[in-house]
Amino acid sequence: MALAIGDPAPDFTLPSDDGKLISLKNFRGKNIILYFYPKDNTPGCTREACDFRDSISEFLKKDTVILGISKDSAEKHLKFKSKYQLPFTLLADEKGTVCEAYNIINKKSLFGKTFLGIQRSTFWIDKKGMIRAVWRKVKVDDHIEKILNALQAS
Repeated sequence: MALAIGDPAPDFTLPSDDGKLISLKNFRGKNIILYFYPKDNTPGCTREACDFRDSISEFLKKDTVILGISKDSAEKHLKFKSKYQLPFTLLADEKGTVCEAYNIINKKSLFGKTFLGIQRSTFWIDKKGMIRAVWRKVKVDDHIEKILNALQAS
């Protein structure tokens, strides 16, 4: 079942790029931008991560943390984060349990083959742990601007 605005965000604990376990509940009292992306070091995912990186000061002004999640390992995340100097945490959901909880695993097609994969999606979770906005089937262009506009309007 799809999560909707006003629902409590499903809590989780996942390994981060630095090998520490991170729980969503640890960020209560801050806005959280939780973004799901298919894979480290792919063109669209790299652009999206770098867009978040380049706008980090705007998010910090709005008392907002950014957390990125994919099914890549913590080790791959660390290399990706280092390569692009990403100033936010990447979380490894290798088993896909958090992806399933947020209902972002969908059928995809590539070169005539169908498979299940992560649908690029972003969730704004407010300071009380409630979902304030959801962006599904995200297109990288202008995505950061849409998120910042939503944060500004609140």
